[in-house]
Amino acid sequence: MANPFLPREPGDVAALVRAYPLCWVVSGGADDRHATPLPLLAEPDETGGVASLLGHFARSNPQVAALECDPAATILCMGPQGYITPRLVSNPTWGPTWNYAVTRFDVDIRFAPEENDAALAQLAAALEADAPEPWTPARMGPRYDQLAQHIVAFHATVRAAHPRFKLGQDENDATFDEIVTGLADETLAGWMRRTRG
Repeated sequence: MANPFLPREPGDVAALVRAYPLCWVVSGGADDRHATPLPLLAEPDETGGVASLLGHFARSNPQVAALECDPAATILCMGPQGYITPRLVSNPTWGPTWNYAVTRFDVDIRFAPEENDAALAQLAAALEADAPEPWTPARMGPRYDQLAQHIVAFHATVRAAHPRFKLGQDENDATFDEIVTGLADETLAGWMRRTRG
């Protein structure tokens, strides 16, 4: 039986990263575990899926030195999520659940200090895309050069992606409609509708 909790198309995973760019970058073993939350940009492949993720670390972060020795890492992206109460459903035997959309990426990190300026410009452009007058790094003036030398850009090449979009796909139509109609979290309800098709 096919897994009902897979995204409908590869572009759904890239859309998740765009909508929820703050991800955890986790690396190391039991004795030297590192985890850093960073905003990341999805770099698509030819199918619209995620080929790599672009971001930057503070050079002073000890995870940088650890990744230079061992570039393998896991990136965790948490999207919309929330508790689904049985109070939304007319079926008295229905139990509570938690809906969510997440993806775990197995990656290899490659540092690219020569791309610092481009990485910062791309991140600013993505995060400011909806602003009427988008902010750009150039507005910082000379202070930009002072701060930019303290970061290092990287590409996280995706070896494998493990998305799980548990958004009510296994519910019958009547129960699904009751949930999305009664759910106070409009963002979660929107992702549920999108995944349902």
